[in-house]
Amino acid sequence: MSRSIVPDLKTLEVWFVTGSQNLYGEETLAQVAEQSVEIVRAIEASPDIPVTVRWKPVLKDSESIRKMALEVNALDNVIGVVAWMHTFSPAKMWITGLDLLRKPLLHLHTQANVELPWSEIDMNFMNLNQAAHGDREFGYIQTRLGVARKTVVGHVSNPEVTTKIGTWSRAAAAWAATHELKLARFGDNMRFVAVTEGDKTEAELQFGVQVNSWGVNELVEAVDAAAESDVDALVAEYEELYEVAPELRRGAERHDSLRYGARIELGLRAFLEAGGFSAFTTSFEDLGGLRQLPGLAVQRLMADGYGFGAEGDWKTAVLVRAAKVMGSGLAGGASLMEDYSYDLVPGEELILGAHMLEVCPTLTTSRPRLEVHPLGIGGREDPVRLVFDTDAGPGIVVALSDMRDRFRLVANVVEVVDLPHPLPSLPVARAVWRPEPDFATSAAAWLTAGAAHHTVMSTAVGLEVFEDFAEIAKNELVVIDRHTNLREFARELRWNQAYYRLAQRL
Repeated sequence: MSRSIVPDLKTLEVWFVTGSQNLYGEETLAQVAEQSVEIVRAIEASPDIPVTVRWKPVLKDSESIRKMALEVNALDNVIGVVAWMHTFSPAKMWITGLDLLRKPLLHLHTQANVELPWSEIDMNFMNLNQAAHGDREFGYIQTRLGVARKTVVGHVSNPEVTTKIGTWSRAAAAWAATHELKLARFGDNMRFVAVTEGDKTEAELQFGVQVNSWGVNELVEAVDAAAESDVDALVAEYEELYEVAPELRRGAERHDSLRYGARIELGLRAFLEAGGFSAFTTSFEDLGGLRQLPGLAVQRLMADGYGFGAEGDWKTAVLVRAAKVMGSGLAGGASLMEDYSYDLVPGEELILGAHMLEVCPTLTTSRPRLEVHPLGIGGREDPVRLVFDTDAGPGIVVALSDMRDRFRLVANVVEVVDLPHPLPSLPVARAVWRPEPDFATSAAAWLTAGAAHHTVMSTAVGLEVFEDFAEIAKNELVVIDRHTNLREFARELRWNQAYYRLAQRL
């Protein structure tokens, strides 16, 4: 009954466009086209490229460039453009097209050959193979126009080059996903909480996401409408996939709690599918006629690719959805996360992360245990939830905060570790991690940046894809990693405040 909404990135296209001009004549332009086709074949052959790279005819004048930009903008399955100036493409030809382009752009600074054929080089060779010349012209006009882009340098036979192209394409796919994202908020955000608030109108302009609210009792109607036969089938799926606690099994004293958890999933999934939503929020302060705070249902929907934010936190729900798309096809996962408590043994500091109920099981390769326990908050029946430990390995936690005149992304590179000790009394899914560069620096930088307490944790993608996403969005990103120095970090925040204020439209 689980249905993934994470797109197969191969269904998405990136167009490869090559710049030249009519000055060189038909014979040379035929060679340009042939060699650019070979570059595309090399990119497509790389296992690092998750999308389809589509070669397009060589662009030789302003009109063809303008039409290319408009066509890219109009096609939903085309998520970006890779541009290479094989020869010399005068940059004024690109002004209108670059100004019109609304999709992400990657500037590939490469050439057809790896080694120079020194003894064979003549003027014909020099006229044809001058990307070093043409790409500098292209770089100038992009900078002159203030075009957001990623620049990748090197031959496409180098895996470092294709890895960067692949990472950028994941960020472009996430950007496309936020621009078709409809987010349903059931109720409002948790009362008196500041960081989960935000400017939904500005978010739609900045990220493309539509954020709107529905009364929780509209969800209750969908939950109550779930058919008993569908509940039976979903419970059977739970019993197959998870280690179900004895009191929740068929005929046991708390089996009805599991059936109601299944009913919530069926109703919530039906509501989201009917409305075309790919992200949502709930709040334990606004449960209406729900008997349980959704836990298991939220975990399973996140595992299927839905974005989620607890307590009405729609900004984190957007991030979770973006991270799900970024990590499509990769090992690891993405989830709502929250720093809960610290182990402050000097030199061995660790962060214990969890949430009330809603941590996504894509963070583990183990078989989760399905349990029911009191929540102690929300005033409803004891909710069912999946309990597991997050797999050890590299990860990243990212938060999105509204800073009044802009949104700020804060990313901390972390290492998820095995639990140093068992947690037999903590009945929720959890992760333990060691932040870079060290605990004290990481925590101080996070607090200084005003980063949110809700985050998305990804163990599927790393820092670079979020850097590319921020560049595409022209959005502030501050990074906490092994290079972070608190004095420089505080200075960067002050510079950013001035920069983003000055960069705003009047």
